[in-house]
Amino acid sequence: MTSFSDPNDIENQKIGEIFQQQTKYNPDKLTDYALDWSRRPDPFKNHESPLAYISLPDPEIKTDANLWRLLRQRRSIRDYNAERGLDKGHLSILLWAMQGITAKYGEYHLRTAPSAGALYPVETYIFSRSIEGLETGIYHFRPQVFDLELLKRGDYARELTDATLGQTIVMLAQVTFVWSAMVERSKWKYRQRAYRYIYLDAGHIAQNLYLAAEGLGLGACAIGALFDDSVNTILGIDGIKETVIYMATVGWPK
Repeated sequence: MTSFSDPNDIENQKIGEIFQQQTKYNPDKLTDYALDWSRRPDPFKNHESPLAYISLPDPEIKTDANLWRLLRQRRSIRDYNAERGLDKGHLSILLWAMQGITAKYGEYHLRTAPSAGALYPVETYIFSRSIEGLETGIYHFRPQVFDLELLKRGDYARELTDATLGQTIVMLAQVTFVWSAMVERSKWKYRQRAYRYIYLDAGHIAQNLYLAAEGLGLGACAIGALFDDSVNTILGIDGIKETVIYMATVGWPK
């Protein structure tokens, strides 16, 4: 039988138990907190000097994909046809499904996936291995202008495979998505509770990816097992203010 530590016995708790207990909301502790709007972080990330800006085609959303069928058929697909390329139109639809802006409400840009407080702390990076019209390399997606920033040229399939505990699906997939968290973007409002919301946000985004991939006849597989700082290094982020939290591969199923 599984045993759980006394929530008041911090010294003997495991880190996961401490996190769960210390991020609980308590009505007695919320009354003395007010937001400092002057410290609100920028809702979008832009790199100062990317190698290039890559425009994306407008997403052509299929209207014949039945949501209930997609939910029923959705599976994690790990076996891809590595020789077949993906086109930028497919990539555009996948990115829009994950984090496309669908409306503006005051200062908030609402997206296809929900986010706590409409703060959207999750950033999307891609490793393009085999996308027609897009050179192999690491890119950052900017939803506010719907384009890509080219950050690094070259094939990072082996490095990402090693960083995901040897999961060779990265070497077969046409594209690998990497999600990071801009932590302060959520902590500004939710303090330590923000970490819970960040992980929930990432899950919403990943499910949208799964459904969009299924609708396009593609296969997707999420990756949670990864060496965080190895992936942080590949992306060029510090692992503290911004840190990798989740990944997923997409490719043509065999």
